Amino acid sequence: MNHSHTLNTLSLDAARQIITAALAHGRSAGMEPLAVTVLDIRGALKAYGAEDGTSLYRFDISRGKALGCLGLGFGGQEIERRFGVAPGFIQAVGMLTDGQMVPVRGGVLVRDAQGVLLGAVGISGDTSHNDELAAVAGVTGAGLVADTGAPRPVAQG
Repeated sequence: MNHSHTLNTLSLDAARQIITAALAHGRSAGMEPLAVTVLDIRGALKAYGAEDGTSLYRFDISRGKALGCLGLGFGGQEIERRFGVAPGFIQAVGMLTDGQMVPVRGGVLVRDAQGVLLGAVGISGDTSHNDELAAVAGVTGAGLVADTGAPRPVAQG
């Protein structure tokens, strides 16, 4: 039987590893309690973990960060940048998604070593900057590549 169609998916095991590594990073850095949402490439919920003490809307916020990344095709840093440059566009996308997109850092795309998109992670609970650091730690801790949407360096020469 050919299972090649499953190669570009995020496994449940990998999603759990992302959550474990992200929460471990948050604890070691003394962050506020975090909520971590992992979505597969379709935007479906793959796994979710919330530390004790997270507030009510942390699931929705973390999911909104991950959904924005998947829906627009880039990490939260780029979404945040575009919100500053073209707020009307990001607001329009927010309306199209019935307000489900959260246009700040803390969402990252999840890629494999070859750059293939597998899904997205969103974290909420601390500052957006710290949420993003925890998301990157989670993804790299699972042996995958986090795409934050940070500007890529321009090659000199």
